[in-house]
Formats: sequence, structure tokens, C-alpha cells
Amino acid sequence: MNNFSAHYRKIVETLRTIESKKNFLHQIRQPKLSDLELIAMDLTAEYMGIDSEYQLFRMFT
Repeated sequence: MNNFSAHYRKIVETLRTIESKKNFLHQIRQPKLSDLELIAMDLTAEYMGIDSEYQLFRMFT
């Protein structure tokens, strides 16, 4: 989990330098995660070789 968190933070920082907007579409209700955070989570999972959502969410529990 620590490696995932460290990689995630680094990827989020890099994405924030590339794109300043957090959400790409205007939504009425506030989402729990921004679009930028979801993209960073997906890129981190791909980088670490996590293939399934089940395996990814199993790391968080």
C-alpha cells in the first residue's frame, strides 16, 4: 500500500502540472474523487501491474 500511495502522489503532482482543471465536466453534485484523481489512480494501477479492479480495491481494505 505504501508503494501505491507514493506512486499515486507523484503521478497526481505530475498531472497537476500538465492540467490545472480537476474536473473536466460540470456536475451538479460534488463527486468524491476528481477526474484528475481517478486518472492518477488508473495510471498508478497500470504502472504497478494491477490488472483488475478487484485486485486494486483489495489493496485498500
